Amino acid sequence: MTENKKTDILEKGAILQRDGETYAIAPHTPAGLLTPAIMRTMADVAEKYNLAAIKVSSSQRIVLVGLKEEDIDSAWADLNMKPGSAIGICVRSVRICPGTTFCKRGKQDALGLGLKLDERYHGLVLPAKMKIGVSGCLFSCAESAIRDIGFVGDSSGYKCFVGGSANATPRIADLVAEGLSEEEALAMADKIITYAKEKNSKKRLGKLIEEIGLEQFKKEAGI
Repeated sequence: MTENKKTDILEKGAILQRDGETYAIAPHTPAGLLTPAIMRTMADVAEKYNLAAIKVSSSQRIVLVGLKEEDIDSAWADLNMKPGSAIGICVRSVRICPGTTFCKRGKQDALGLGLKLDERYHGLVLPAKMKIGVSGCLFSCAESAIRDIGFVGDSSGYKCFVGGSANATPRIADLVAEGLSEEEALAMADKIITYAKEKNSKKRLGKLIEEIGLEQFKKEAGI
């Protein structure tokens, strides 16, 4: 595959599969919330293009697997949905638990905060990829401690963690703030993301923190 063709495919939100011939696409479904209409549309597309699989991803998306290259554009048109940023150097996903909206254990409105973060930052191009998690209680169902930015709710507000990852060299995030209101959590996320953009490092936040030290990171990011 030429670089121009590869770029064109990526811009369409399509991911080449193991067979080297077919593609997967992942519509953007913030917080993994779906309506019956969305589910029917996805099912119709899966049947129309005889897809190999419909897969629920760890990033709260439904991935449609097995598209032929010539069907990518028409499949997106049929879905009438935006691509989820499953690939690329950007804010990849905001993983969000049910929080106080649905869960009996919720201490904070994780859905409210998470959806605002998703609206502001999902797909934002950065020097390195970034993942965000928002959990409404200390059970941390959004696995916030292994996200670049993670929020965890308790009875006093949100804890903010920075620098986590679950890649080939896993890292538990560092706690940088506690007792944050939703507004303060949004401001904290903005400071961290602005810092990451201006720092212009191709390293994920955890690697950067390990290099410069947590206190220096907090000083430079203004947190």
